[in-house]
Amino acid sequence: MAATPTQIHLALAAFADEVVGTLARLFAYVGTLVLFAILGLAALGQLPDLRNDESVAKPGWRAADRSAPAFALSRLDPSEKTAAYTILRHLEGGRRDVMRWAGEADEPVAELEIYREGGEFDLTRPATADLAMRMGLGTTTPLEQAALIDTKFGPVVRFRPTGATQGTPSCLAYLKRSEEPALQISGFSCQGGTLPERRAAIACTLNRLTLLTSGNEPKLAELFAHAELKRRPCAPLGSSDWLLGAANAQLRGAL
Repeated sequence: MAATPTQIHLALAAFADEVVGTLARLFAYVGTLVLFAILGLAALGQLPDLRNDESVAKPGWRAADRSAPAFALSRLDPSEKTAAYTILRHLEGGRRDVMRWAGEADEPVAELEIYREGGEFDLTRPATADLAMRMGLGTTTPLEQAALIDTKFGPVVRFRPTGATQGTPSCLAYLKRSEEPALQISGFSCQGGTLPERRAAIACTLNRLTLLTSGNEPKLAELFAHAELKRRPCAPLGSSDWLLGAANAQLRGAL
């Protein structure tokens, strides 16, 4: 049966409506995709700012396991033990090279830290703020300046817990700052039976500190080159220096 003109007209009208509806849905779908793309690009454009805000709000140090050690202690003999070496980097450019030594019960007996300052360095914060905590004394334990120790880096300030008597050996902290390059060498020593032995241990530690690589810091290489000209050997074998004493054989070479 042949379709009438009216039926044909109705069929064409229905087809046209279907095409228009499909196009409308297609445009709506494409428009939604474009909107999501615009929002995504806008979010990506804000990511650097968000990262910067997070860095400012939550500054901190991270272990740099893939970084190579930049410093070492020259060995007195081939049998010497090595120390635990940790490298920490700050988001604002600072770097800490930390060498630690522990006794038989894993209690800390000595530490040496070389801190190359970055944008995170706070001039208003006391340089000794962290020394007591690093010595295991707690953040509220005050330290007082005791005397100076002569090293190849020049005079180094020595600190001890406030109130410690001259006749009672206690852990000794030390600190040496350099303005150019911006560098801070600090640490502590708890080994030795007398205060002179502990002072000698710290002096020996710093005199044996050597630079392995300066990276892109020529001022750092210059500092160590000048210091090396002033280096003096540690006490000879058989002296009363605890570093070479038989009672401390397990720590030989640690400092």
